[in-house]
Amino acid sequence: MPKIHALIFDVFGTLVDWRSSIARESRVLLAPLGVNVDWLAFADVWRNQYQPAMEEVRSGKLPFSKLDLLHRRNLDVVLAQFGLDHIDETTRVDLNLAWHRLDAWPDVPQGLAMLRKSYRIAPCSNGNISLMVDLARRNEFPWDAIVGAELARDYKPKPAVYLNACDAFDCRPEQVMMVAAHSSDLAAAAECGLRTAFIARPDEYGPGLGEAAAEGPVDFTAASLTELARQLDRN
Repeated sequence: MPKIHALIFDVFGTLVDWRSSIARESRVLLAPLGVNVDWLAFADVWRNQYQPAMEEVRSGKLPFSKLDLLHRRNLDVVLAQFGLDHIDETTRVDLNLAWHRLDAWPDVPQGLAMLRKSYRIAPCSNGNISLMVDLARRNEFPWDAIVGAELARDYKPKPAVYLNACDAFDCRPEQVMMVAAHSSDLAAAAECGLRTAFIARPDEYGPGLGEAAAEGPVDFTAASLTELARQLDRN
């Protein structure tokens, strides 16, 4: 196989713990207003709006919109479901930016630093560029570039997102590896000719509710980014 020149990464769930972070940020902003809900359930319901919103863009029902805009539309729906229509606009704006304040899984900063020694690295996320920048600054992600949905003007798993990322690095698809904790993301990347690496995040959706093993063939599988870096060093 051709030498791998670049690694591109899914972010939500693979690099950052969105569930615990959104639950924390929601509690910090809403509890002082007298709101008392199951904060993890609130995070789950908000996240459950994610794919349906993007599917409206992928299907052509909506023109391309940055994920921040879709998250905000979804937030208004979720607040109504929880009987929180009274939440003011300023709080809604700040709460929507909670997605810019997600915390990385513990292995990620070190793992990215290790991988960057040998490869160009970039997020290939459905998140917009400003969101990716804020997560990088918060968690010290040492990106060489930011690629993904906003540049491709579409959402994964559409082929344009993966192929645009390869083109940005002047690489053929087989010279680029997609790294993700979601088998569907990796399957879509593989169909475009990319190499694939699965990172187990078994607790992404709660204890034992994430993917602990890839559901299809992948080139590499690891329990952490640091383990992936060590595997790649041996190859």
